[in-house]
Formats: sequence, structure tokens, C-alpha cells
Amino acid sequence: MKSFLPFSKPTIDEATIASVADTLRSGWITSGPKVAEFEKQLSDYFGGRPVRTFNSGTCTMEIALRIAGVKAGDEVITTPISWVATANVILEVGATPVFADIDPVTRNIDLDRVEAAITQRTRAIIPVYLAGRPLDMDRLYAIAAKYKLRVIEDAAQAIGSTWQGKPIGSFGDFVSFSFQANKNITTSEGGCLVLNNSDEAALAEKYRLQGVSRSGWDGIDVDVLGGKYNMTDIAAAIGLGQFAKLADITAHRRRLAQHYFKILGADFEVQTGAQLPPADFTNTNWHLFQVVLPDRITRPDFMAQMKESNIGIGFHYAPIHLFKLYRDLGFKEGMFPVAEHVGKQIVSLPMFYAMTEADVERTCAAMREVLR
Repeated sequence: MKSFLPFSKPTIDEATIASVADTLRSGWITSGPKVAEFEKQLSDYFGGRPVRTFNSGTCTMEIALRIAGVKAGDEVITTPISWVATANVILEVGATPVFADIDPVTRNIDLDRVEAAITQRTRAIIPVYLAGRPLDMDRLYAIAAKYKLRVIEDAAQAIGSTWQGKPIGSFGDFVSFSFQANKNITTSEGGCLVLNNSDEAALAEKYRLQGVSRSGWDGIDVDVLGGKYNMTDIAAAIGLGQFAKLADITAHRRRLAQHYFKILGADFEVQTGAQLPPADFTNTNWHLFQVVLPDRITRPDFMAQMKESNIGIGFHYAPIHLFKLYRDLGFKEGMFPVAEHVGKQIVSLPMFYAMTEADVERTCAAMREVLR
């Protein structure tokens, strides 16, 4: 039998491993020169906007909400199809999450439903770019401007994605990225937040390191309630090696996605009843290649049968509003039917930088056999 093909796997080259070793030997392993260099390179990529790195792509969103002044009594609109962190950060700042159902084709939040969900208490929108696929960014920001709302873009999966030729993160409001192990580029764990100005960047620095501000050798003060969210130089050394290959990684993922469509063929959806993702090879970085299964097969059965062919399958994501934490807040089944259907049947096929076209062909053959 062929070796196991995971749905995701990081690729760390020898130069990056050597850089990590050099960092370990340097004696400076917490936040230091590597973090500063990583932030500079990210800022250059995002058109000179201020960027601060963190130990996750979750705290970035919470900190953005705090900088935006979102607090108890406020509402924040987001999607029910995301990793639960997207909604949890709203609760962390004391605000109320308001879900809007998703578009059945893009699987991103439906902007018509976002606008319908806005109330006098709404202060922000957290859109998620599922699988790295951007929303209609012009419409998103038109809605935000119309109602005077802040936008915290959950671009965890979208490094390398674009909108009208501009990198996601190079425009807009707050933009949060994740560098967790299965992302297109990784720092093992980590993330970054793109901010609007130097004042926001300075406040983000306080929030990531216990609220501390410094002026001179002994000029320490604390004026906000911060946490411990800083990135280490070890993680930044990995990030610098990964970031140098971002263009190649994005191009390769797009080629793999094109090969998926080629091998599956134009009649795949009609033959199987499954739903493929939109075939976007301009804006999307193809963090994930996701298929919505037909109702005649359950996701656990599909995943088990694919595993028999030594192929790993992931799923992203279960609907947030149906977790017990959110049911206890009053959410219930039937409130967001599109998200509930997609969340029940969506699977993520193998997609990573070290994959080959032969791996795509093997995956497609096994999937056709299971869905036959």
C-alpha cells in the first residue's frame, strides 16, 4: 500500500532549520532581532502598514477588538463557519457574537445577511476568508463605512491571497493572520496583526506584553490590562524562512488546485452530487481544497473510507453556534441552515507545498471510488 498522504504537512527547509539553530546558540531566544526583522518584512509586503507579531492568530483578533474599543454591551457580527476562536474572542472582550449565515457557493459570510443583522449595538464585523478565499472586499468596506463599523479581518488562512491585485492585509482595517502549523507559511505557532497607524501599533505592543510601556532605563509604567502574547525569535526565524518562499508556495498551491479541477473533470458534481469550491486562481491562495459531500454519505464514513486508501482528510469547520458553549447562550439548530448543511458535509482534501500532481490524482481516484 502507498504511504500515508496527510491532508496538510509543513515544509521546513534546511536553511530555516540552520537559522533556528543559530538563534538557539545566540543566547537571545525570546522576542528580539528576528522578530523585528520578521515584522519589517511583513510590513514591507503589506505596503508599509504597521505589523506586530504574536504567539497566535487568536490573540491578534482579541487585541484588535480591544484597540477598537469593543466592550460589554456591544455586538460583533461574524460567520458560524470558522474555527471557534473567531467567536470566542468576541466573548473574551465581553461583547455579544451575532452570526450571519454563509453563502452556499463561496462558503464565506453572506454580506446581505451581515447588513440585515446590523443593529444600534453593532460595533464591528469579523469576516473570515475560508480556505483563503476573500469576500467582495469593496462591498464589505462599503457596509462598514455606511454603518461606521470597525472591521477585524480573520485572514488566518489568507496569507498570499489578493483582491484586485492587492495583497490581503495591504488595505482595509485590522487584518489578522495565523502562522499555525498547517497554514501556508508557519512559525509553528504564531500570528500577526496588521494595523492602521503607529498609535494602534504602540497599543498592540502594550497588549501583547502585560500592558508595559517603557521610557528610559527605569521608566516602566502599565496603563492597560495586557497579556503575554509575544512571538519568540525562534518562531520568527522559522517565519523568515517560510516567508521568503511565500510566492512559490502560493503558485504551487494554485497549480495543485487547477490539477484537482482537471482530474475531477467538469462532470464531477453532476456525477457525484458533491460540490466543489469556486475555481478562483487569481485571488485565492488555496489554503484548503474543500468539497461538500452529497447527503447520501456521512462525513465520518467518507473519512474512514479515504483512510483505508491511506489518505488523510480534514474538515473545516463544524458550525460554531451548535457547540454547547453557544447553545447555552441561546443559539440552536435551524438558525443558520446553509452553515449547518455545509458544516455537516464539508471536507478538506490534501493540499500542501510538498504535494505532487500524482498525489492529487491518487486523492481524486480514491474519492471517486468512495462516492461511486
